[in-house]
Amino acid sequence: MLHSGNLIPEGCHSRPTSKFPISPLFFLDGSPPAYHFDKGSGTGVNNWIVHMEGGGWCEDVATCLSRKKTDLGSSNLMVKQFGFFGLLSSQQKSNPDFYNWNQIKVRYCDGSSFTCDVEAVNPANNLFFRGNRIFKPIIADLLAKGMQNANNAILYGCSAGGLASILHCNRFRVLLPTASKVKCISDAGFFLHANPCLISCRKDVSGGQHIKNFYSQAAKLHGSVKNLPASCTLRMGTRPELVRYVVQTMRTPMFFINSAYDSWQIKNILSPSAADKGKGWKSCKLDLNKCTPAQLKVIQGMTSYLPSIQLLSLILRLVECS
Repeated sequence: MLHSGNLIPEGCHSRPTSKFPISPLFFLDGSPPAYHFDKGSGTGVNNWIVHMEGGGWCEDVATCLSRKKTDLGSSNLMVKQFGFFGLLSSQQKSNPDFYNWNQIKVRYCDGSSFTCDVEAVNPANNLFFRGNRIFKPIIADLLAKGMQNANNAILYGCSAGGLASILHCNRFRVLLPTASKVKCISDAGFFLHANPCLISCRKDVSGGQHIKNFYSQAAKLHGSVKNLPASCTLRMGTRPELVRYVVQTMRTPMFFINSAYDSWQIKNILSPSAADKGKGWKSCKLDLNKCTPAQLKVIQGMTSYLPSIQLLSLILRLVECS
């Protein structure tokens, strides 16, 4: 049976505003940030796992306007109770390592993996791009709730949340006590072709770089580049690369979990609809059993330079553009 944490609808606003030297924190629609929290017990009372929710990016005003009408853009539309599972499960049998830890699910609110930061709000669309400002105050709120006594703390995320765990891992480490053991987990957040800070030399099936253009457009809209790690932006200007530069400078242990043949990446990076005008990949990307030998070869080549993601040093050596 799934357990539920309590939603704090006012998020960090449940604490005095004096704690937050920056301007007010908002979701895309202007509603306050939020998270679900289930307290630890027994041997897990001083251990914490913070899960960053995933849910893609919005790359332009139209997609962000649609997003703000959902629970990925407004805390007003979020459920007050949320079932926890996987690493947040309270069942010892299925989750023996973390079942009694303090478990937090930070709701995804900004459409940019908590990297956006634009002060001005355009009255024509009334979108708030301030996700980067949310991360630190939420962690501060959790520290005040007991995380300052953490023996162990894990920042964990999946998909867009997995990317957030990469980009904010060192930041998470700095915010916690030096005596705490801190590690990060990125589950399906290692995008092979592109991200705002992950652009490789690979192309889609049309020979173009659809996903690179997608994330470049999104990063510009959200004002994300200034909040990406300097280890990539200083070397690459406005065309940063995560794998070759950012991960090399990570000071906090990071564990990657990624499928070699990630279905989302096959559908949206290798063969997005925009790159498959003739729909020759439609059946293949929905079911690998329907791929032609030539298509399977392309898919295998997509990840040939990235065997099972086990050692960070291997990733750094293998993901190099020729």
